[in-house]
Amino acid sequence: MVNNVTRLEYEGKEILLIATAHVSKESAELVKQVIDEERPDSVCIELDKDRYENIQNPKTWESTDIVKVIKSKKVGFLLANLALSSYQKRIAQKLDAPVGGEMLQGIKSAKETGAELVLADRSIQTTFLRIWRKLSFIEKAKLIASFVFTGDDDDEELTDSDLQELLQKDMLESALSDMKKEFPKIGDILVSERDQFLAAKIKTAPGKKVVAVLGGAHVPGVTEEIYKTQDIERINVAPPKKKTGKIIGWAIPAVILFLIIYAFAMNFETGMQQLSSWVLWNGTLAALFTTLLLGHPLSILTAFVAAPITSLNPMLACGWFAGLVQATVKKPTVQDVMNVHTDIFSLKGLYRNRFLKALMIVVFANIGSSIGTFVAGTDLIRNLL
Repeated sequence: MVNNVTRLEYEGKEILLIATAHVSKESAELVKQVIDEERPDSVCIELDKDRYENIQNPKTWESTDIVKVIKSKKVGFLLANLALSSYQKRIAQKLDAPVGGEMLQGIKSAKETGAELVLADRSIQTTFLRIWRKLSFIEKAKLIASFVFTGDDDDEELTDSDLQELLQKDMLESALSDMKKEFPKIGDILVSERDQFLAAKIKTAPGKKVVAVLGGAHVPGVTEEIYKTQDIERINVAPPKKKTGKIIGWAIPAVILFLIIYAFAMNFETGMQQLSSWVLWNGTLAALFTTLLLGHPLSILTAFVAAPITSLNPMLACGWFAGLVQATVKKPTVQDVMNVHTDIFSLKGLYRNRFLKALMIVVFANIGSSIGTFVAGTDLIRNLL
């Protein structure tokens, strides 16, 4: 490897892998230099279609309709994307470099030299879904916490050694470094699987000479994977939801309904006691978690009323209703959306930003309702016994 460029020979093709830091001016300059000098037939960049469109039009997401996001059940996905892009933007600001500068340079240089541009990375939505489906409920809660409540010191300066470390880490991996240590399977999905996907796309790119612009963490893995056979179909789909999860999702409401109906069959007073217990525990905890985010009184009331009902239908979630009310009553402003990248890493910003608050109310109300379902269900069994 010379100047962070690795040359490989594969079945008559010359492949050059450029190791970059996603927020480094030097990396962008290296990309331009290599493509100008090598004049490749194809330029592969570590982006998928969605990220390619976002990096080309970075302000497009600012027009995001939060109501549509909640209705489409993509709150978690949007929060993960916002946290990741915010993390990257903050580092870029410290280094006084454009976010994704090396990818933008790769796109520009490909056009200037007439090379074919290849989007070589797996869809980030597939990556997140593969992580999400493999995590337990507790692990999911920790993951959300690591995204939203883990930040860094704005005044901390990045040194040369920090920049070199960025060359050795994938941006996704950096943002989830603590979670990766605790749950190794996340690292496998974030880096190892994507190494396989990237290698398959790079070695099948058109032409005899191919330049690939990659985050530094991927170069060793891609170098090894180039000479292997990859099962792309297996790693390019979100794993189906576990059947046990679906069974439990419907079994719990069925048991709850049975307990309440059985209590009414015993006598009316017992039935009312069981019904009241279910409503109060479920509604109160959902409302309490909404209150923790200083939700609007109507959002809190909505969480209280919706939780006992939606908990009996796995197809619904009280957080959707509480979040929609919050977004309607306290409609996010343009400034809220503009400030997401700074507000998402501070509690003060989270409470102040209407856009983020509405999204987090969806998450928190659902967490409160889930806990309420467990507590209320336990209470119903105890009362009957």
